[in-house]
Amino acid sequence: MHTALRTAITGAVTAATVLVCGTAYATPAGPGVTARVISQTTVNGTDYTLREITVPPGQSTGWHYHDGPLYGFVKQGTLSHFDPTCASDGVYRAGSTVQEPAGPGHVHLGRNLGDTPLVLDVLYVLPHGAPYSEDAPNPGCPFQ
Repeated sequence: MHTALRTAITGAVTAATVLVCGTAYATPAGPGVTARVISQTTVNGTDYTLREITVPPGQSTGWHYHDGPLYGFVKQGTLSHFDPTCASDGVYRAGSTVQEPAGPGHVHLGRNLGDTPLVLDVLYVLPHGAPYSEDAPNPGCPFQ
């Protein structure tokens, strides 16, 4: 098995996240939200990308969805995850895994409501060439 693919699959099994960070946002990510690519490979028209995402205290990912499933692992901090009804659909602390389904029917927002940086390792499983996330407008929630 290709080493990068093995790394991506191992990341998905041990991890499973969320988020973030395309080039532009309909509801922008908060200041200081960063992401770096750890590993990337393409197999049979599917891109497997492992990224580390950091969300400073009090910031968010911006409203978005993904064109493929995501699997994340919370390395540090706490991820508060919200659906388009403005309801919390999960709180994930360090050591937790999170999975996000694909498609525009799964718009969501990740927030760091804590006082330490939130650090996530996220495996994106996307159609080749798809962006990491697709912008979505705030569905009417009083927060972003």
